[in-house]
Amino acid sequence: MSHAHEKVEKNITLMAILIAVAVSFGGIAEIVPLMFQAEAIKPLPGVKPYPALELAGREVYIREGCYNCHSQMVRTLRFETERYGHYSLAGESVYDRPFQWGSKRTGPDLARVGGRYSDDWHRVHLNNPRDLVPESNMPGFPWLADATVDGALVKKKMQALRTLGDPYTQADIDGANAAVEGKTELDAVVAYLQGLGKHAPRGG
Repeated sequence: MSHAHEKVEKNITLMAILIAVAVSFGGIAEIVPLMFQAEAIKPLPGVKPYPALELAGREVYIREGCYNCHSQMVRTLRFETERYGHYSLAGESVYDRPFQWGSKRTGPDLARVGGRYSDDWHRVHLNNPRDLVPESNMPGFPWLADATVDGALVKKKMQALRTLGDPYTQADIDGANAAVEGKTELDAVVAYLQGLGKHAPRGG
């Protein structure tokens, strides 16, 4: 047995093949069960594709790198559910491409931030966080108030998401321009944040 082990260790090609086989079996063991679990890909009640303004806000949120400091995944640990609410479920993120679960938390988790603060609070906070939280190390994003949302781009993104399976109607797509007309990127990010967690189960 030791001779066979030594032979594998000294043969780089054989070692690479065996590692690839082991990784493949591991991947299959994790992925195949999910293919038979409808609840893993079924939206929670009320969860729908992002409306135009929220979708635009999500794009800005990703562009500005907010996910680098804020996860959107409440773990099943007691101290997390006591602070943030019900732990995150896959059905909440069905229309997230890419999802924002993450593991990095320089700032608090935002999975349940919707409705926790007013729109005005978010506006002030995004402009200069230290106006509300003096000890915050979050950067300000004052330029969002001056940049307007590109309705044509939002419409294209909705069309692309529909090809991936998001159930946008033609009316949703055709109405994208009107929905974001005159709106700033700040308006969009606030709308996105206020929608986070609104369909999550209540309780821990």
